Amino acid sequence: MGKTLADKQAMVTELKQELSKSQMTLVIDYKGLTVAEITDLRRRLRESGATCAVAKNTLMRRAVDGDENWQSLGEFLKDSSAFLFLKDDLNGPIKAYQDFQKATKKSELRGGVLEGKALTFEQVKAIGDLPSKEELMAQIAGALNAVVTKIAVGIKEVPSGLARGLQAYADKDGSTSDEDQAA
Repeated sequence: MGKTLADKQAMVTELKQELSKSQMTLVIDYKGLTVAEITDLRRRLRESGATCAVAKNTLMRRAVDGDENWQSLGEFLKDSSAFLFLKDDLNGPIKAYQDFQKATKKSELRGGVLEGKALTFEQVKAIGDLPSKEELMAQIAGALNAVVTKIAVGIKEVPSGLARGLQAYADKDGSTSDEDQAA
């Protein structure tokens, strides 16, 4: 049984809402995936804060019609399409999809759209290869910690070096006075 006009309008509205919440949208060819595999993909994406929707290309065309940010999505709409909506974290869902794709070897990433610009497979892969937000924060924290540690060691070394210098001077001065007393 086909969908009614009301069902299709509701789907277009739902797609528009997902697009408005997303920073990036990816289009994949899901031909050959089973229901269990699509469910597995959705679970993997949900863990990284993204969602997956399967919709007819004509409904997605209507959802992006007139929206400059997503207009370039139209060039990827062919055959059977599923849409991955990435919210805050971009590389986590991309990595989740890449892991899924390696496991199933059935789906194909056509491209994506970020800030109104169409991205090729290679560009999306490059974004996925970037360190995550948490990894970047850990690297910055580690770098700051190293600088603070070096400053602390340097500050501690000044009085220690001064004390060693005074001790060496006192030892030298004490040894010359012992020689003077023996003579």
